[in-house]
Amino acid sequence: MRTILYLIGLSLLLFSCKTPEARRPVSIKSGSFITESINRNKQLAAKEEARIKKIMDNDTLHDYITSEGGFWYYYNKKDTTSKITPKFGDIVNFNYNVKDLNGNTIYSKEELDTITYYIDKEELFLGLREGLKLMKEGEVVTFLFPSYQAYGYYGDDHKIGTNIPLMSEVTLNKITKESTTEN
Repeated sequence: MRTILYLIGLSLLLFSCKTPEARRPVSIKSGSFITESINRNKQLAAKEEARIKKIMDNDTLHDYITSEGGFWYYYNKKDTTSKITPKFGDIVNFNYNVKDLNGNTIYSKEELDTITYYIDKEELFLGLREGLKLMKEGEVVTFLFPSYQAYGYYGDDHKIGTNIPLMSEVTLNKITKESTTEN
């Protein structure tokens, strides 16, 4: 009787141990949708950047600076003495407007009022978030943002539609240092 139990146990052990088989997908999809989407976005970005470069070429009054983040800007009022720029966690107080690239006002400074913003701790569109980090207290800067640096594909659900490049004049009123690192 014991021998039979051992044989049954041994056979269960041998035949129940099987390497797992990978499950195959029901349908195989190629990456064509993603590839097409990437190509469309590259074409859109190139078209917007060409339009912005044309605006910069026609504007001989200002010296445009290309940011590392992929937008362009010039100083309306620049502080050459201070070295303090906002860092993560600092509180900034600023005013700004939003225009399309033709200069038509979408949101005025009065409409948007004065904003108090914790750097990188609150929601703000990408380009403006990065642009504020380049500014010093008292400066006025005009930014040109391609749509992927502004409101992108979704817009703002109000006045800004899909894939709209923007222009914004920002006044940084005050920086309150809250970060643990010194500049």
